[in-house]
Amino acid sequence: MSSQIPEPPPSAAHVKADNASLGDLLGDVTRDLSTLMRQEVELAKAELKQSTSRAGKGAGMLAGAGVGGHFVLLFLSLALMWALGAVMALGWAALIVAVIWAIIAAILASVGRKELKQIKGLPQTGETLSEIPPTLKPGEVNR
Repeated sequence: MSSQIPEPPPSAAHVKADNASLGDLLGDVTRDLSTLMRQEVELAKAELKQSTSRAGKGAGMLAGAGVGGHFVLLFLSLALMWALGAVMALGWAALIVAVIWAIIAAILASVGRKELKQIKGLPQTGETLSEIPPTLKPGEVNR
């Protein structure tokens, strides 16, 4: 008895590689890459559609929460006004609540403006664009 294991028959890919020309093989590779790219684009479209749908639902929920929060603040402000109205004229109580909200709005506007002034734009993009050799920049005259 011999202990040699018989070789398995060649696969279809091996037979094709042995019998096909280089042009045929390159054509197959090109076609397969094209198919792969189309499938990747379709996958990206499907993922984008799903992500967009979820983002829309999340944004809608946040908008609803914002409206709810607005009503909470409105009714708390009215409750404060009526509470102050129990110890002073209702007009003065309303004025005090309005001044409190004006102060809060001014502070938020100041902080927001300060944050916006700190935005630098696209610092990394600007830096990498400045590193492009002058010969590659369109429209510039090189000396």
